[in-house]
Amino acid sequence: MKFGQFNLYIVRECTFKLDGGAMFGVVPKTLWEKVSPADELNRVPLACNLLLIETPHGRVLVETGMGIRWSEKEKERYALKPLIDGEAPLRSLGLSNEDIDFVIISHLHFDHCGGAVRLENGSLVPTYPKAKYYIQKGEWDLAHNANPRAKGSYRLDDFEPLAKAGCLTLIEGDSQVVPGVAVKVSGGHTGHHQVVTFSSGGERGVYFADIVPTRFHLPPPWVMGYDHFPLASCQIKSVLLETAHEEGWLVVFDHEMGVPWGRLRAAADKRFEFLALPEETLSFKLPVKSQS
Repeated sequence: MKFGQFNLYIVRECTFKLDGGAMFGVVPKTLWEKVSPADELNRVPLACNLLLIETPHGRVLVETGMGIRWSEKEKERYALKPLIDGEAPLRSLGLSNEDIDFVIISHLHFDHCGGAVRLENGSLVPTYPKAKYYIQKGEWDLAHNANPRAKGSYRLDDFEPLAKAGCLTLIEGDSQVVPGVAVKVSGGHTGHHQVVTFSSGGERGVYFADIVPTRFHLPPPWVMGYDHFPLASCQIKSVLLETAHEEGWLVVFDHEMGVPWGRLRAAADKRFEFLALPEETLSFKLPVKSQS
C-alpha cells in the first residue's frame, strides 16, 4: 500500500491460539467470547502480522513473528500454523533475507521475536543478516532477569544470537530508526514495550504491538492478563487511540485475524470503532525482473 513516499506491506507470518482469559484479562468471558469465540480448550485465534515499511532510507521490518523453531508438542499447544517460508519469510514479496536493513522488535516475547534468528548448519544466526535489530535495553535486561511470572514468555535463543552476531542495537527511550520511522516506549505490556510510529507525505500511522493486539482490544479496560502493568496499558492505550483518531492515523494490529490495518471512528459511547481498509490493500505485486 502506498503511504506518502513509503510502501507498506503486511506479512501474515502465522496463526496461533492463546488462552482467552489471558488475552482479555479481567474482562468476563461472557463479554469477550461474543466477539472472539474460544475453542474447546478456551483458546482464541490470533495471527502474527509483520509490517514491512519500504522507505527511501531502507527497508524496515516490524516484528519477526513466532518463527519455526518449535517442537510438535509446542505446535499443538499453540495450534501454530506457519503461513510463510520460515527460512525466507519475505519470499512472497520477492525479497530475500538480505534485503532487510532494519528490524524493530516491540518486546522480546516469543511471538514477536521467534523469527529473529534461524538455524543454519547447526547454529542460530540472524534471519536478516544485513539488518540492524532495534530493541529497548530495558527489555533486554528484563528478558535476562525475568521473574517466574514473566519468564515463560522469553526464550533466550530467540535473541542472544543477535548480540553474538554484532547486529543488535540496544536503545534507551524514544528513538528514530530512519527518517519517518520511530519507536516510542509505551510500557504497560512490559516495562519497556515499544510501539512503532511512521509518517510520510502528511500521512501518519502506528503499529500498536501488544498495547492493542486486536480490534477487540480497543476499549481501554480490555487489556491482557499477560500485561505486566495493566493500568499503564490502559492509560497509554487511551492516549494513543485519542491521538490516532484525532489525527487520522493508520492503525495496525499485530495479532488481528481479519484485515489488520485501518482507521478509527468515534462511537456514540465515546469508544472507538475500527474501520478496516479494503482487503485488496493487503495485496501486492511482485517486482518485475528484467530479462537477461
